[in-house]
Amino acid sequence: MVHKEGFPWVFYPLLFAGTSLLFKKRKAALLGLGIGLANAFFFRNPKREPVLDPELIISPADGKVVTCRIEENPSWFSTPLWRIGIFMRLWDVHINRSPITGKVLRMQYVKGEKLPVFKEEAFQQNEKQLYLIEREDGTPFWVVQIAGMVARRIRAFVLPGDDVVAGDPIGIIKFSSRVELFFPVENSEIYVKEGHKVFAGETVLGRVLLKKD
Repeated sequence: MVHKEGFPWVFYPLLFAGTSLLFKKRKAALLGLGIGLANAFFFRNPKREPVLDPELIISPADGKVVTCRIEENPSWFSTPLWRIGIFMRLWDVHINRSPITGKVLRMQYVKGEKLPVFKEEAFQQNEKQLYLIEREDGTPFWVVQIAGMVARRIRAFVLPGDDVVAGDPIGIIKFSSRVELFFPVENSEIYVKEGHKVFAGETVLGRVLLKKD
């Protein structure tokens, strides 16, 4: 299935291909057909079935884990955070999903550069969309979509105040990018490491125990 965000990217090349064929321009028709099919592949939206355990953290993106470490970020949280960075290659599915079941508390879009996303400074300088999602027990999770050199637009599917279930689509980055996930280290376990291949809405990245009253 092609996500609705990809419809124009698929329809117009196919329309060009059909028109070219009417005028017997086979090379142009093949070009349009090839572009349309390539875009359909990029904007594919496969069905994903996450494990709905409230303590599990589900991958927000398809791709390769390129960062898995503990960091301090006092402006976000008073205690250390896990940071898991996932690089989405051009051929990966680019629909990003909620890692947990909770509520979208805050969103922030930041304009920026188009540095290669494998560079550390890309997190600070590149165009990005941030989502703060809070679990029912108050545990915060930050999902950050980062545009790269080829990316052309970040599109969010949710708004502050929306309730989301783990695996629900929350946004897309068009054409290659990176997604960063941050969450508290306290009471957490990590099941992946750098180099692992992960799938949005399916791969379990780790666990954060529910807070007890």
